[in-house]
Amino acid sequence: MLFNPAWQKGILGIVASRLTEHYYKPTIVFTRANEEGIITGSARSIKDFDIYEAIEACSDLLIHWGGHTYAAGLSLKESDFETFRRRFDDYAQAKITDDMMIPVIEVDSYLDFNEVTKKFYQVLKQFAPFGPGNMNPVFQTNRVYDNGFSKLVGNNHIKLMVTQSNYKSFGLPGIAFQMGEYFSEIENQKPFDIVYALEENEWNGNTTLQLNIKDIRIEKDKEETQEQ
Repeated sequence: MLFNPAWQKGILGIVASRLTEHYYKPTIVFTRANEEGIITGSARSIKDFDIYEAIEACSDLLIHWGGHTYAAGLSLKESDFETFRRRFDDYAQAKITDDMMIPVIEVDSYLDFNEVTKKFYQVLKQFAPFGPGNMNPVFQTNRVYDNGFSKLVGNNHIKLMVTQSNYKSFGLPGIAFQMGEYFSEIENQKPFDIVYALEENEWNGNTTLQLNIKDIRIEKDKEETQEQ
């Protein structure tokens, strides 16, 4: 749970969603409302934890609240923030099990790279805006390979250029944040499976499709599988 009076109200949902995705924990972010002494917040949750129910359990401290299982909004007096934080944390710790803290990625469909086209992406965009209740579609493609141009960038990120054996083009670009531990095996041409969302990347006036990688699974060798 975070409170920053400098944040703009319009970005709270985006910040909460990104933090929940990155840390895989229920998240509420607050900023000051227009009314003096009042703060407003946006909440996002993880699978199987009802964040609306958790917020409602503290309703005696709230001025307004609303939402559903995985997303909610609320407002309260700034003077009640620490009490709300403590009670919400106590509720969450009592309800969240170890199994619930294991990140789960829901895959909407399996794709081959030949299906990943600009036309396909334009169809996806017709279902926007994406957010709680209408999440950005997540896809899985199996047995992809580095085409020789993937590299480590920044702080443990991989800038990918990947292909499939039946893919007729040079390769598809992707970005895998904080997944540098996979790079040595990817660089050594081990096949791997990827889970990703599609996005547009603009650079020097050019717009291209990019894979925003959510997870990577390196294919095990037959010898490794037999040993297990």
